Amino acid sequence: MKDSLDLPSIPELRRVTQSLAMLDAILSPEWDYRYYSFNSAWGSGEEMASMRNGSGDDWFLLLDHAGAAIKGFAHELADTSLLSQNIQTQVPTDFSSFLNEPAFSMQHATFCYWRKTGDSAWSKVDGGPDHDGADEMLALLGSGPSGYKEWAEDYYEVPVAVDAVTALFAHQPLSDSLILALNPDADIDFTYGQAQEIGYPRGAP
Repeated sequence: MKDSLDLPSIPELRRVTQSLAMLDAILSPEWDYRYYSFNSAWGSGEEMASMRNGSGDDWFLLLDHAGAAIKGFAHELADTSLLSQNIQTQVPTDFSSFLNEPAFSMQHATFCYWRKTGDSAWSKVDGGPDHDGADEMLALLGSGPSGYKEWAEDYYEVPVAVDAVTALFAHQPLSDSLILALNPDADIDFTYGQAQEIGYPRGAP
């Protein structure tokens, strides 16, 4: 089933989720307080992005040779629907790594989308609750730098330099000045280490 949720293309989704993870790593060195993460070496030919809000809501995105698949869980909206069962039957078997990943808690889901590499649109798994939380939980994937700035200032309760956010959304190579523009107290070496894990580009020393 096709759905009207305006998710970016696979390459753009990869860039955006890396940018969100890099921004969170700069603004929140403490892992426990971050929303977004990205692991560029999740598995052989696999990358994984995730969001956790600390209140029981999360989503997991797997990018691999097959394409991309994302599954989310809004705990207050969970019902007794057949969504978790339908994910296993409706998502193509090409996405077996996604379907069988224990870390993604596939038995807990309120929405799921997938897109093969050659597809022109995302497909949505049928059977979830009418209000599944996807619009809210995936909003920053399409909101651009201004949307992230507004969210981060509310969540982290610090001013956030929109020029620096814009630079990271554009995947400009990470530099000391970009890091310090977002967090004057950042540990530079630690942040570059986070960038390596995320797969975010780094400028020349």
